[in-house]
Amino acid sequence: MSGIRIVCDTNPLVYLLDGNRDIARFLDGQQIYLSVISELELFGKQNLSFQDNEIIESLLKGCFVIEINPEIKQIYRELKQKHNIKLPDAIVAATAIYLDMPLLTFDKGFKNISNLKLIMLDI
Repeated sequence: MSGIRIVCDTNPLVYLLDGNRDIARFLDGQQIYLSVISELELFGKQNLSFQDNEIIESLLKGCFVIEINPEIKQIYRELKQKHNIKLPDAIVAATAIYLDMPLLTFDKGFKNISNLKLIMLDI
């Protein structure tokens, strides 16, 4: 799947940072986009060491972080009105829909969003 542009949910990145080689192989050669929400979630773990922060920063340098814009906000509102979805997940899904790219995730909660292209992973 080399060269494919994808939006990555936070959970595959967490597995990657924990050393999951399957995720590393899957993401190798991909153009990785992520919502600013995922960027913030990566730094949300308590007691991150200086080295942990450096590793996350290094990972993010290879990604395209997408800020929330008016179009993503509108898609978010539509998703929240139609689906029982948490705010961060709705923003991540809205980002993928806005970019018209598949969302890579382990989270089965995204399956109910019909206009969202998904790449579902399973451990």
